[in-house]
Amino acid sequence: MAATTPIHLEHPDGKGLAAGTLGLWGSTVIGLASTAPVYSLVASLGWVVIAVGAQAPIAFVIAFLPMLLIAFAYRELNNAVPDCGTTFTWGTKAFGPWVGWMGGWGVAVAGMVVLANLAQIASVYFWSLIGFDLENNDWRIIVVAVVFIAAMTWVSWRGVEIGERIQNVLLGIQYLALAVFVVTALWQFAAGTAPNPTPFDWQWMNPFGFTDWSGFTEAILLALFIYWGWDTCLALNEETKDPKRIPGRAAVLTCVILLVTYVAVTISAMMYAGLGTEGTGLGNEANADDFFLGIKDGLLGPFGWVLVVAVIISAISSTQTTILPTARGTLAMGVYRALPARFKDVHPVYKTPSFSTIVMGIVAVAYYVGMTLISDNILQDSILSLGLAIAFYYAITGFACVWYFRKELTRSPRDFFFKGLFPLLGGLMLTAAFVQSAIDMWQPDYGNTVLLGIGGTFVVGIGSLAIGVVLMVIWFFFPRAKKFFAGESLNMQTEVMVPDDPAEFTRSIDGGI
Repeated sequence: MAATTPIHLEHPDGKGLAAGTLGLWGSTVIGLASTAPVYSLVASLGWVVIAVGAQAPIAFVIAFLPMLLIAFAYRELNNAVPDCGTTFTWGTKAFGPWVGWMGGWGVAVAGMVVLANLAQIASVYFWSLIGFDLENNDWRIIVVAVVFIAAMTWVSWRGVEIGERIQNVLLGIQYLALAVFVVTALWQFAAGTAPNPTPFDWQWMNPFGFTDWSGFTEAILLALFIYWGWDTCLALNEETKDPKRIPGRAAVLTCVILLVTYVAVTISAMMYAGLGTEGTGLGNEANADDFFLGIKDGLLGPFGWVLVVAVIISAISSTQTTILPTARGTLAMGVYRALPARFKDVHPVYKTPSFSTIVMGIVAVAYYVGMTLISDNILQDSILSLGLAIAFYYAITGFACVWYFRKELTRSPRDFFFKGLFPLLGGLMLTAAFVQSAIDMWQPDYGNTVLLGIGGTFVVGIGSLAIGVVLMVIWFFFPRAKKFFAGESLNMQTEVMVPDDPAEFTRSIDGGI
């Protein structure tokens, strides 16, 4: 049968990407940079504290668990199928073309939305640094944000190696700023000069200390968002020195480093600023969008600008690394006939997915500018809805791992836990997060807008996934799509390490099935 006939396309150069470029360190750096640790913290910590108060540290620990479980799924799937399409490829192999296509769409939607947000944040902080307090839809904010997207698109198009060198510097600056923050905050606490010194309490780490269910779920969803991005190192699997092992190890290592970072900064901030609802207190809603701005002058005095620079660098850094997984995902979709053939183009010199990268940059600019001109509130609601797309494609990956390895789960305890139980639990947790988020977002008072009588965040979030269904159905009727939707160009038996020559690959698919 067509769906079970293997295609032997293994080739050391994969799809023509720059094979053997990244080691464990480079992959981990890119995974960390994709999460934008500084920006993620300053944008989320205040809201987490407002939601659960002193239980903020344990909220970050609890949110880490589904991320770690899904990281195990990514690692196991990557060991068996080291393909840059990640969720698209694995979902297609496990559940067929329709689920796989939607998994790829989930990755693309998340990347597009967060790019708009990151570019805007970088621009807002850039103008703030030089003394301009501008509205988000000010033309100067828009112009600089577009420049940032264009510049990072060029870096991504230019090659993974140059991107890795830049990310080493940018990530080093971010962690230096976080180290300065932690050390200074604890120093002032010890010296009694902190604005509201609050001694550490082990109850902060009590997982049973939550008193409000809605606050708990809100905090966990917020915390889930700030871990997102580690999977970028898996999308670069074909460009690592050991595609089957390094990306999975880098993903798990990235998650662990993020956990330590977030908990350490959260505890330091609470000991320095306290949980009060006034002044520099972390419970002050006036500072919730960025607690760095609320405490930077008191913490570092004339050097408070260092924290502002760190946020700019964090946003710019993540802008570049966010382009990488989406461009490689659409490259894989182009290779396996899930998208037009142009998407499989690889630059002959830079060995990057040239067409996919450029399209990603153009779409991100169009989305950002269009949404900002229509309504900045709708743009902000699209960012709030980001958790839906993230939970959607992470859950698909978890379930795909269980189903793909279903015949191996009884082979050993390790296989049962890492290929079965852990990915299943991670998928179920994220499915629950998706459902709870959708229920919350349905309420008209959720977010900044009301559309069709319900929360605008729900409409934008579910609507963006629904658009994927429409585009998938439209693509189904194109001649090039026939082999994909028939399960011929990508199935359980397909060797995913495809040749460097696109023409050779096309001949292999046309003649091999």
